[in-house]
Amino acid sequence: MYIKNLIADGEGQQLDFKFNISSAPKIAKTLVAFANTSGGRLLVGVKDNGHIVGVESEEEVFMIELAAERFCNPLINVDMTSWIVDGKTVLEVFVPQSAEKPHYAKDENGKWMVYIRKADENHLADRVLTEVFKRRKENKNTIIRYQKPEKALMDYLKIHKKITFPEFCRIADIPPKLAEKILINLISISILHVDFSGQQNYYVLNQNMMD
Repeated sequence: MYIKNLIADGEGQQLDFKFNISSAPKIAKTLVAFANTSGGRLLVGVKDNGHIVGVESEEEVFMIELAAERFCNPLINVDMTSWIVDGKTVLEVFVPQSAEKPHYAKDENGKWMVYIRKADENHLADRVLTEVFKRRKENKNTIIRYQKPEKALMDYLKIHKKITFPEFCRIADIPPKLAEKILINLISISILHVDFSGQQNYYVLNQNMMD
């Protein structure tokens, strides 16, 4: 059974379980996090432990639509399917990875925030990733100056394969604002990419730069 197979995989980077939808702002964070990262599925009517409790699908569909249209900016298009599993309704909500990043979620205080998905949790996106999203969306040109910090970063990555933001500041001996600018530039032109599948962000050379 399709839904049972998904549940058996457990929550993760592209799968989240919800008992029900009680808050449009809260669920907007999950929709935005999926859209800003690698897409994903939300199963409503399933507890965190994978136990199927079922939902009233019409009410949940309304809350999802409200969240996607009123609490996400730009709005997020989702596909929803209701499944009957062991006599109970499970609502599957599919969120594709978006080409309109960054998407913002409006929180309970009215602030618009950018979220990404890390493992089975939603996290606020850092300034580096948010600026990369904006630059790619606006299709801005990027000028790279290959100086000592960039060389230190490339030399480090050729040996260690990945680096965190604090590590970059340390090995290049530069302030955080300059480190942010360099990372934003290198990610924007696809020399680096961000691995945010774990609990912290790692910056990694793209494979074609390593060949």
